[in-house]
Amino acid sequence: MDRTGETVRVVGISGSLRRASFSTSLLKILAVKAAPAIDIQVVTLEDIPLYNEDLDRSPEVPSVASFRKIIAASDGVLIATPEYNHGMPGVVKNALDWASRPVFESCFKDKPVSIISSSKAFTGGVRAQYQLRETLISMHAHLVMGPEVVVGGVHAKLAEDVYQDEQGLTFMLRSLDRLREEILGRRLVCA
Repeated sequence: MDRTGETVRVVGISGSLRRASFSTSLLKILAVKAAPAIDIQVVTLEDIPLYNEDLDRSPEVPSVASFRKIIAASDGVLIATPEYNHGMPGVVKNALDWASRPVFESCFKDKPVSIISSSKAFTGGVRAQYQLRETLISMHAHLVMGPEVVVGGVHAKLAEDVYQDEQGLTFMLRSLDRLREEILGRRLVCA
């Protein structure tokens, strides 16, 4: 069965709250470049409160309920995160703590996930990516394998919502292709 014309729905989660966030910019650029094969809905985390188990009950916190619903309805997830102090930002970990509930049955369970990390440093946020992978594995997410996508010197590669590094952009799009292939493969199995 030829599935080349099928569109997959991916939630692009930005791990930065900054108005001029590099992570959000990367997701928006990728959303344009990957369309129509991949429909990326960019989501930011400023409305997600700090995790508090006392609040994790019915009725759900509206912003958390919406976040969980968007992820559950998607075919896959792309997380774009900066690196802060050799790790992932607290807002990313916090959002994942909310999304990880109920334990072993979260909206991330078996969901294909890809990661892009970035940093002004040449290392490109690789240490944040390792922490993020560990958390996602504990949530039973399905990490899409392939070369890690790390964007070093991200501040020099973005100008007016245009990504200046063509090779780097091609590399990111190939990673998205792997995510799409994983999603389409799962559709075949379920059909």
